[in-house]
Amino acid sequence: MRIAYFDCFSGISGDMAIGALLDAGLSFEALRTQLAALNISGYALAAEKVKKHGIAGTKFHVDVHDPGPHHRRLRDIDAILRASRLESQIQERALAVFARLAEAEAIIHQTAVDDVHFHEVGAIDSIVDITGTVIGLHVLGVQRVMASPVNVGAGFVRAAHGVLPVPPPATAELLKGAPTYARGQDGELTTPTGAALLATLAEAFGPLPALCVEQIGYGAGTKDLPHAPNLLRVFIGEDNTRGDADLITVLEANLDDMNPEWFEYAQEQLFAQGALDVFYTPIFMKKNRPATKLTVLCEVGKVDVLADVLFRDTSTFGVRTYEVRRQKLQRFSQVVDTRYGPIAVKIGQWRGQVVQVSPEYESCRQAARRGGVPLKDVYQAAEAQARGMLTGQG
Repeated sequence: MRIAYFDCFSGISGDMAIGALLDAGLSFEALRTQLAALNISGYALAAEKVKKHGIAGTKFHVDVHDPGPHHRRLRDIDAILRASRLESQIQERALAVFARLAEAEAIIHQTAVDDVHFHEVGAIDSIVDITGTVIGLHVLGVQRVMASPVNVGAGFVRAAHGVLPVPPPATAELLKGAPTYARGQDGELTTPTGAALLATLAEAFGPLPALCVEQIGYGAGTKDLPHAPNLLRVFIGEDNTRGDADLITVLEANLDDMNPEWFEYAQEQLFAQGALDVFYTPIFMKKNRPATKLTVLCEVGKVDVLADVLFRDTSTFGVRTYEVRRQKLQRFSQVVDTRYGPIAVKIGQWRGQVVQVSPEYESCRQAARRGGVPLKDVYQAAEAQARGMLTGQG
């Protein structure tokens, strides 16, 4: 799988994203040709090599000489994209970014999505930035986007609505659930356009994943920052793991004084709030005191809500968290017909080969009860039937 990882140590904006992709090998002419399919005029594109704190990068410019209407609505953007000659996949992904922006603005201004007027984001340069980023990822063959924690900046910034805190409300709303921080510079480092791109396209946030890196690019921002290079870095390469892999978070708590009757309830609450798995391990703590380690596996964005459950529904005074890379078999489900009735079976593949066949417990249990037969007989019949079908013998 081809992955693009955006390293947002100085934030992200639309022009920085395109600059990084150009620096990583995206053809400027290919970008220009694809953007011409938007059928909008009044602008010119340019790209130049610059240095930020001694690091070379690409600065992408959209020079607007006929701005046209700024206060477009989502339906206006939709009409522009639908009328374009761009591939449908590019149209849909670009429109999804604008829709995410509209949803954020609607929440902030307490209005309907259809009534949201884009201000800066409705201008030609922002339309080009968002669509151009989607085009760049498509041309470079990127199948998955990931990102680092995002530096949003600090202080205040002047916008169409007046003076706003950094991050501006739209940026803050868009990045809810993503890891963010403010370090090294007063001012806006992450724009609403950049935040919308991440919120829509990035599937996970965290450290650089295990990649066979093939291309690296640096996209330059406009400002010169005193303490850090104003650059967005992108790594593009192939996932060097086999099968499906992702980043998850592990939460752990040691419990030596909790009523055992509470364990089941805590587990139920954790699963209800989105935990991937919850399990208990007997341990011995100081003074050889027997205790239980509670472990929770979850998606990166679920950490806070699950930590809240641990503090409310267990006796712990602290929770350890760390991220791990999880490798998974490619999975699919199938229903097989057996003499005990239809049974659901989970099948796992590794490198294109079936390596696991696991009948679903509930399906087997119900069939065993209906037929008054041993559960193991149902399991064995379902597994044999599934393996036979998969090898062409069933």
